[in-house]
Amino acid sequence: MLELAGIIILGILAQWVAWRFKIPAILPLIIIGLLVGPIATLYMDAKIIEPIWNGEKGLFPGDSLFYFVSLAISIILFEGGLTLKRTEILNTGPVIGKLISIAVLITFTGGGVAAHYIFGLSWKISLLFSALIIVTGPTVITPILRNIPLKKDLSSILKWEGILIDPIGALFAVLVFEFISAGAGGEFTLVALEEFGKIVLFGFTFGFSFAHALVFSIKKKLIPHYLLNVFTLAAVLGVFVLSDAFAHESGLLAVVVMGMVMGNMS
Repeated sequence: MLELAGIIILGILAQWVAWRFKIPAILPLIIIGLLVGPIATLYMDAKIIEPIWNGEKGLFPGDSLFYFVSLAISIILFEGGLTLKRTEILNTGPVIGKLISIAVLITFTGGGVAAHYIFGLSWKISLLFSALIIVTGPTVITPILRNIPLKKDLSSILKWEGILIDPIGALFAVLVFEFISAGAGGEFTLVALEEFGKIVLFGFTFGFSFAHALVFSIKKKLIPHYLLNVFTLAAVLGVFVLSDAFAHESGLLAVVVMGMVMGNMS
């Protein structure tokens, strides 16, 4: 209980420090995490907060931490999707399109080549690494945008890229992993196309359908006002888990689509 309360208290303290000194929240979050984790271990011979270090100890034993983080990311991406308005991309649509297409390919290729020749990793592991570093993510971009005054168009471009790139990066990682697992040749091509199709199909289908269903429920007042927030939270988690059950890593796409659709409806 002390660790759980400590995580919440220190996290909010980090947000306050970021606001007070006008810096991105991720900086004090990282510093506090280091202080109560590795640095405390080095100088005090004990971790103040120990989320997971093996399958038996810690606040989230075994694989529980992984699932907890996945659900947390789904909430962040849904909230980010709600902020994506169509009016914002009237002038910046082509730029955003290039950032999530051409720039992704440049990062993927450059990261893979660098990992292979600089660190001596195999091509397969290098490409998997480069697929993972495609993602910037709203957890990094959004706090920075709150503290740096930018022109409206530039801020919109970075916000859209930071949110849309998450499911794209996950898709790349899945495809590369399938390549490593299945090997080269026609078999890989078939598996890759199947995985790509499943992720896109289930992600868009679940996201679009449940967004309209939730909006319909709200308009028809089928959900009491005092339950609206928690019901929406439950719906988002449900869509993420359900979509991911049908196609691995499609949950991220589903919650982003769900947020974008709801954010642009009356």
